[in-house]
Amino acid sequence: MKIALLGAGGKMGTRLAKNLKGSRFEVAHVEVNEAAKARLKDTIGVDCVTPDEGMKGAQIVILAVPDTAIRAVSHQIVDKVEAGAMIVILDAAAPFAGHLPKRDDITYFVTHPCHPPIFNDETDLSAKRDFFGGVAAAQSIVSALMQGPEEHFARGEEVAKLIYKPILRSHRVTVEQMALLEPGLSETVCASLLVAMKDALDEVVRRGVDPVAARDFLLGHMNILGAVIMGEVEGVFSDACNKAIENGKPRIMQPDWLDVFNHDEITESIRRIT
Repeated sequence: MKIALLGAGGKMGTRLAKNLKGSRFEVAHVEVNEAAKARLKDTIGVDCVTPDEGMKGAQIVILAVPDTAIRAVSHQIVDKVEAGAMIVILDAAAPFAGHLPKRDDITYFVTHPCHPPIFNDETDLSAKRDFFGGVAAAQSIVSALMQGPEEHFARGEEVAKLIYKPILRSHRVTVEQMALLEPGLSETVCASLLVAMKDALDEVVRRGVDPVAARDFLLGHMNILGAVIMGEVEGVFSDACNKAIENGKPRIMQPDWLDVFNHDEITESIRRIT
């Protein structure tokens, strides 16, 4: 079975190309940027082909291109996709926004990594330092069959497990649910709160705390507090901690902050992203 990997020389494309190498699939590496072609050749020793060469006979087409380019690229190549073939998109943003061209005789499969979890059993140093995933640390993935026959989910999931390996768990969701997870949960909420924590760290340093001591204190508390809140360990907070949360949450969070998950807000967030 042939895979056409579009954007093979990009940052994400190179990651995928490494994991696809040596698999049961025939991979056509499609890249138009000369510097990216050379980098891919130097990195994993593969040659790139033109889009027409890569698309010919491909049963699976992976779009390893930025969200902002999905609309243009998918419309450029859709007429070259064979009936019954599958297009794999690596993020829910463009599919959720309706940027994919309409064709009822092809499959759209959307998949995205969860990235290696904070709480894990990794002991190998390379795995412990693999924060992104797809190299040495096990990570979970989420996937959605946006359109196409039900039996195509297994085909898409096989590819997803390969490009994001090693895999911890594979979850099936809808495109709408994936949009709630990202940008909603992971970026709008989690990334924003983490930036706020870094701002708070900088502020206590500005007020005179030694920066190394402050960082050690914050990261250590993130570990134990996170373990208790997420149920990783059995435990409860002290009365003092609970009172600090009771006082701090309304001071820091808007009362209606969960509205970031409303359909209209998710849609507007994705519109800005794409």
